[in-house]
Amino acid sequence: MDGANHSVVSEFVFLGLSNSWEIQLVLFVFSSMLYVASMTGNSLIILAVTSDPHLHSPMYFLLANLSFTDLGVSSVTTPKMIYDLYRKQKVISFSGCIAQIFFIHVTGAVEMVLLIAMAFDRYVAICKPLHYLTIMSPWMCIFFSGSAWMIGHIYSVVQLAFVVNLPFCGPHVLDSFYCDLPGLIRLACTDTYQLELMVTANSGFISVGSFFILIISYVVIIVTVQKHSSAGFSKALSTLSAHITVVVLSFGPLMFLYTWPSPSTHLDKFLAIFDAVLTPFLNPIIYTFRNQEMKVAMRRVCRQLVSYREIS
Repeated sequence: MDGANHSVVSEFVFLGLSNSWEIQLVLFVFSSMLYVASMTGNSLIILAVTSDPHLHSPMYFLLANLSFTDLGVSSVTTPKMIYDLYRKQKVISFSGCIAQIFFIHVTGAVEMVLLIAMAFDRYVAICKPLHYLTIMSPWMCIFFSGSAWMIGHIYSVVQLAFVVNLPFCGPHVLDSFYCDLPGLIRLACTDTYQLELMVTANSGFISVGSFFILIISYVVIIVTVQKHSSAGFSKALSTLSAHITVVVLSFGPLMFLYTWPSPSTHLDKFLAIFDAVLTPFLNPIIYTFRNQEMKVAMRRVCRQLVSYREIS
């Protein structure tokens, strides 16, 4: 990474989202508001779970981990995108580009594993309630969290191994607002068709595979509960609706990008904004909308923060 690559191409130029100042103003306001709201919402969930003893359970532990990951998802590309909106020359260094790709894949993979862990948690809670605390012990929760970050780092390093030794000797313009792996590969001064196909197939297989694992697990839960009682079925469906919504929001854009034959550049950018800005903003709302315990805990945290500010 420090050899031929840096000696020829030291930075990349983004074309950004639009050349229209009016559209850029709308995007600036929209992205800034959603970013602040996303950071605030996810931070409140983490504070509520850590400070409220009533939320010291496996489900909320995993939710706090997901919120922490969403803070990373929001922060990898959104601040740079907002900063670049009114810059004529939107540039990023070679090392910055590699770092951005690395953290995009780390947070993305961690989120996938955490969503699978949360699906397993709900399966045990609904289908094996008597064994829930035995199966979902504190060690199991720590195992899920640690495994998620380990898998995320391994997956990201494997993805980056495809590009760090590629020769970049001329083109350095990315038609995007962030460094994406397929776009960077296309700039290499060599035939990258097979490599690009392999990277896309790899990411697509993991995304689609994880999505179907999650959907099948939720179907199994619903069918299992329906066989036992209709009252339990409606309660389980109410509990799982938030999880299913988050899964669709998280995997929908990724699956479309990696399975659609040739998405347009504008659609590609829209889905990237949706995944980086809108999904981390919606997740806290979805998980707290019908969860009375979380609502009460978050209100308590907000009152404590206001009281602390007034005292100081």
